[in-house]
Amino acid sequence: MVIQPKIRGFICTTSHPVGCKEHVEQQIQYVQRQPSVEGPRRVLVIGASTGYGLASRIVAAFGSNADTVGVFLEKPGTDARSGTAGWYNTVAFTEAARSAGRVAENINGDAFSDEVKKEAIDVIREKLGQVDLVVYSLASPRRTHPKTQEVFSSVLKPIGAPFSDKTVDPNTGVVSTVTVNPASEEEVRQTVAVMGGEDWEMWMKALMEAGVLAPGFNTVAYSYLGPQLTRAIYRDGAIGRAKDDLEATAKRMNQQYSAEGAHAFVSINKAVVTQASSAIPVVPLYISLLFKTMKERNTHEDCIEQMYRLFAQRLYSGEAVPLDEEGRIRLDELEMDPETQRIVHETWKRVNTDNVYELSDLAGYKSDFLKLFGFALDGVDYDADVNPNLSWE
Repeated sequence: MVIQPKIRGFICTTSHPVGCKEHVEQQIQYVQRQPSVEGPRRVLVIGASTGYGLASRIVAAFGSNADTVGVFLEKPGTDARSGTAGWYNTVAFTEAARSAGRVAENINGDAFSDEVKKEAIDVIREKLGQVDLVVYSLASPRRTHPKTQEVFSSVLKPIGAPFSDKTVDPNTGVVSTVTVNPASEEEVRQTVAVMGGEDWEMWMKALMEAGVLAPGFNTVAYSYLGPQLTRAIYRDGAIGRAKDDLEATAKRMNQQYSAEGAHAFVSINKAVVTQASSAIPVVPLYISLLFKTMKERNTHEDCIEQMYRLFAQRLYSGEAVPLDEEGRIRLDELEMDPETQRIVHETWKRVNTDNVYELSDLAGYKSDFLKLFGFALDGVDYDADVNPNLSWE
């Protein structure tokens, strides 16, 4: 079938298998061009099919020759419709990793559930024995608690007072003012339950009790801090409370696992285009301005460059892992560079519908968004017939 992008709101409802493969191969080739990393050899990635999780798996496999187990929730394609981008990403990664002689095992299911945790433990025990790195990179709007069966839903809202500022519709380029009402206490509680540290801690407890964590293991979860422009809707909002909980969880696990010589880290990463970020008011406009500034200053990075730096210059540099005053890894220092932020802030005051393409990299933002689904990649014939029904088995 011929597959073209179908955009509905902030979602692309189709994915291109050949384009996704090309996108994965480009990331693999980037890592292969870099110096190898004396890093982990057996890695579990929870949330392994897109974004930072996928990039982490690629760096582990092709940067430090690691065997990997990936956990995710994706839909396969059929003869009549395309699967999700994460499914095709995983097919492409698995084929490449196995061709390179690496173990690449996949678990498709609800990572919040006890059943998937048990399945992951069984696969690790059978295929890897133990793991020396656990990457926690889940991004889900909902979570069913495995013990109580309560269903939580997260919100992207400020706390305490309404928030108003500029935003852009990436599909039309219209810059407008958006107002978001504050989250209720219940919405904050549910957001923390979805995006906080409880599930990460449950994973580590289950892995520890099963004996599949190697001595001196590392575990890392991903977070974002952001600038003053997005602070009210992000770090000071409901999602920020969840990130605070994630960081508190890391500190707690560091104390729990210190006897094993293990470490739990939170890595503060740079803003990138994701499905989730596209839905957050203000953020697409901020990212578009940021990308233009960072590209002009030659400091721009995407997921794969960030994750290579995380492995090569932070976690496995041979030196003590550098941390900020809150005990976090900082990979956002290029984004948060004072001059970069000054330029973005000044441009923010002037940007409007008439000049948004001139003052920002909205075109690059839109291209990156399409690439998430395997579109807008050079060298791919999007008019060609492709097989949407792919599997890694």
